[in-house]
Amino acid sequence: MPETIEDYYARAANAAGDDGRLPANAEIQAWEVFPFESEDLRLKPLAPLAEAEAPRRGEDPAQCGCAASEAEDEWVVWTDDHWKIVLFEESGAPLILILTPWEHHDFATLPMDRAAEMGQIMVALGAGIEAMPSVARVHVSKWGDGGAHAHIFFYARPTRMPQLRGTMMAVWDDYLPRIPADVRDANAAAAIQHLTRTYGGHPLGRAASL
Repeated sequence: MPETIEDYYARAANAAGDDGRLPANAEIQAWEVFPFESEDLRLKPLAPLAEAEAPRRGEDPAQCGCAASEAEDEWVVWTDDHWKIVLFEESGAPLILILTPWEHHDFATLPMDRAAEMGQIMVALGAGIEAMPSVARVHVSKWGDGGAHAHIFFYARPTRMPQLRGTMMAVWDDYLPRIPADVRDANAAAAIQHLTRTYGGHPLGRAASL
């Protein structure tokens, strides 16, 4: 029988100190990629269990942003019959792209044919991002706490900056200076053109104009 959330929470709460804070993880804070100095760093107190998960955007499909009118969104840079790719407007990374289906599906409810397409697009898009001269790796992330519509993030990790490796890249992105718009658009065009050559689909907007 899988563990209940009450049992999971109780174990976490038992590990907290009298002030409700979990102890700092010295091993993680010693990572080369940890973005913060560890002195005086501490976790917030563990909050109590919520009564229920808060509803996400798009739990009601009628209220979701997957309407066909989004085809006119200036930040959509690629599409095919079932998928679109949206350019993240501001980033410290050389490029952040978001892959999302046109139809209203959450990540765990994708039909198998859409899931198969997603895998192929992810591989082709990842190769295009990693072919950029300023990029060493592409980090792919799915969180899904903000919206009920499937959306997969692609973070371009700058080359020769090992401090930005791994899971902290998304944190570093919030602090790095913003990429100039013309550089961002040129990076997006390069990645999307590679995707179009190797997988298919159609560049749009900023990715089609360069």
